[in-house]
Amino acid sequence: MRFTQFMCLRLNQASLLHIKQQQFVPKHQPVLERDVKRLESFLLSKPNIVVLTGAGISTESGIPDYRSEGVGLYARSNHKPIQHSEFLRSSDIRKRYWARNFVGWPRFSATEPNSTHYALARFEREGRIQSLVTQNVDRLHTKAGSKNVIELHGSGYTVQCLSCNYNIGRHDFQAILNSLNPEFKNAPDMVRPDGDVEIPVDYIKKFRIPSCPECKGYLKPEIVFFGDNVPKDRLDRIAEMIYTSDGLLVLGSSLLVFSGYRMVLQTKDLNLPVAIVNIGETRGDHLADIKLAAKCGDVVPKLFDFKK
Repeated sequence: MRFTQFMCLRLNQASLLHIKQQQFVPKHQPVLERDVKRLESFLLSKPNIVVLTGAGISTESGIPDYRSEGVGLYARSNHKPIQHSEFLRSSDIRKRYWARNFVGWPRFSATEPNSTHYALARFEREGRIQSLVTQNVDRLHTKAGSKNVIELHGSGYTVQCLSCNYNIGRHDFQAILNSLNPEFKNAPDMVRPDGDVEIPVDYIKKFRIPSCPECKGYLKPEIVFFGDNVPKDRLDRIAEMIYTSDGLLVLGSSLLVFSGYRMVLQTKDLNLPVAIVNIGETRGDHLADIKLAAKCGDVVPKLFDFKK
């Protein structure tokens, strides 16, 4: 009886975790097997395909995106992404940003890859894809085992100085913030069930941020904020990858951010094919050779699974 109760508890916990992870996935239709086969046939002859991934694959791990209807941060709250210029000019905005980041970091960094991340890592090992470019800053591809990854918009796992070459790992920086802000010991209670963070104004005003220990400059995550530019050397590497590729596969991106849409334009300028898997419409649908309006987790793990 105890074993049965234990197993029921484990099953209930697994079900609750699945529901929690899927809460940010937009409404979608089941994928048809023939569409999965169509995409698989498209990819079989293209072992040098470049893959671009967006927030639509991380929503299945419980990380919300910005724009999805009904479940994105824009739809659920008045939250807007930080602007690079605002971060530079306002100490209050820097405090607010870092306070929210500090509170949300334990949950964000504990997020695990999902079946799409693991499938892409398998494709890389099997030589089915050339390389992977991600718009996400969550490092879930690396956690899943992918090696040849370019983080288009940087990563939340490194903190850098804006004035010199100093950088520090985000976990180490969290320990520093903890020591400077002991009154935030109840910080986990500020994370709402929807994943957003709500911090009282008084807490934000008192939040302490260290300056760079080498030059006293501002510290920020190694993330390309809105209004900032992707480093040119990163763009050049991506352009070279596309030039030597068989085409582009877009997974879980609306392509509304130009840095991702640029990759589609570069691919088509070379007369190479583009395939897109995304629940909703994308900016590049009119350029796609194949478009599947589906959840990535319903498609990608089924590709090249010849055991079934």
